[in-house]
Amino acid sequence: MRKYFDMNPLRLFFGGIALMAAVSSSAQDALEYRAEALGNGSTGDFAPYFIGSLNGGKIVRKGSALLDVGAKVSIDRSKRFSWGAGAEFVTGYSTANRYDRWDASTKSWGFSQNRPAAVWIQQLYGEIKYRGLTLMVGQKAPKSALLDESLSSGDLTRSSNARGIPGVSIGFIDFQDIPFTNGWVQINGTIEYGRYTDDGFRRGQYNYYNWMLATDIYSTYKYCYFRTKPSMPFSVTVGMQSAGQFGGYTAWYRQGVNTKNENRGFHIKDIWKMFFPTTGNGNNFVEGNSLGSWDFMARYRLRSGAELSFGFQWPWEDGSGIGRRNGWDGLWGLYYKTPGRAAITGAAIEYLDFRNQSGPIHWAPGDFPGTDLTGEATGGDNYYNNDTYTAYTNYGMAIATPFLVSPIYNLNGYPAFQHNCARGIHMAVTGCIGAEIDYAVKYSWQQAWGIGRKPQPICSIDNSMLFDVAWNGARLLPGLKINAKLAFDAGRLRGNNFGAMLGVSYTGEVSFKKNKK
Repeated sequence: MRKYFDMNPLRLFFGGIALMAAVSSSAQDALEYRAEALGNGSTGDFAPYFIGSLNGGKIVRKGSALLDVGAKVSIDRSKRFSWGAGAEFVTGYSTANRYDRWDASTKSWGFSQNRPAAVWIQQLYGEIKYRGLTLMVGQKAPKSALLDESLSSGDLTRSSNARGIPGVSIGFIDFQDIPFTNGWVQINGTIEYGRYTDDGFRRGQYNYYNWMLATDIYSTYKYCYFRTKPSMPFSVTVGMQSAGQFGGYTAWYRQGVNTKNENRGFHIKDIWKMFFPTTGNGNNFVEGNSLGSWDFMARYRLRSGAELSFGFQWPWEDGSGIGRRNGWDGLWGLYYKTPGRAAITGAAIEYLDFRNQSGPIHWAPGDFPGTDLTGEATGGDNYYNNDTYTAYTNYGMAIATPFLVSPIYNLNGYPAFQHNCARGIHMAVTGCIGAEIDYAVKYSWQQAWGIGRKPQPICSIDNSMLFDVAWNGARLLPGLKINAKLAFDAGRLRGNNFGAMLGVSYTGEVSFKKNKK
């Protein structure tokens, strides 16, 4: 059984930065702390889709008993200069999963067992703010820059589905007015570079039989959004997200034989090469793997304060999809939100389609200089998979949307998305019952046909549903909250699973603000 403690010198370095900031807490108003006991169980090999997704990779396995503790000092946005820091650790027990493993010495199949570490770092970071700019060093929980993931199925470029990647980021703290526009046009964005720390998981899950094992990988992420004046009833946000993988080491295998190795390492010039995704920046071309999405959201505010929104995300992979040649591929959503407590506080319906990315033939003359075949038959984007860096994941979980089945669920040890040619519908409703109870109901339906290079002749279907209830126990004990979830999956794609989760959390605050006499 493979066990690994999820810590290395890079994380300790980032941790030191964050802890140094935390000891200076007298400069801020309050330290917020939180502790939560979590437990889950399932009839399947993993937790059902809606329990295992969009939670930072904390609960994925069939059964878990975890303690999640954390504390943070938040940036004071009202001050010109401010700082923040945070730490979150998870400890406990999770069941192991058996992954197929090829033994080259005996030329036979066996298995490996892989489970999460007994203790791991969920967040550990320090950050500073000056005017509208922020600098963050460490590992901070990721979230969508566009979508409300309490309702959405998840962002197509970076969601809250996987654990964060430690690194350094600089950007705007929020939308900033563009000079000379009188607030009618605003800009927001960030640039981030980091390094994956999931090599232990990758080695433990891989079957060493087909495709590849990629380790020591570096990451980048950036986005730029423009928004019209948000105080107006109608407002539009539009822009692009771009993520990338570069550097590292890759070993390719075919039928259990190591056929090729490539050590790319890390070079300072790679940072610049990954800054702008350019033509040929992808599979077996120049440096790295680039992917992202074109994003759009239009919002209309009613007189009651409720908001209606329509938005979409158009995915692209390695540049070929930027020109919008992949049909209707993407996420298309309608959303409703209302302030305050009400029977229905939010609702969403999304249509997702990933069927136009690939085909049986892929021929780009630029891939073969000097060729006499000048015609073009492209369509091999293979969303979230790459021929040098395997899959766009962290600890096996999709960094982007969890709607497509993540590689962690591949018990055959294959390290890539096996069903990214898919379409489906996602629906969600949230609301309140009285003054103390919040609820959420979610439903997802999906059809999948494998991937373009290896299409599946029989369509796999999944139906997933979630019932989520949270009780605010402040009347009994301020800061107490109890959360219960019931979920199921039905169909060939994710299997027939039924599972439950129970969480008991306590949140408090230590104030450092001096009372005025």
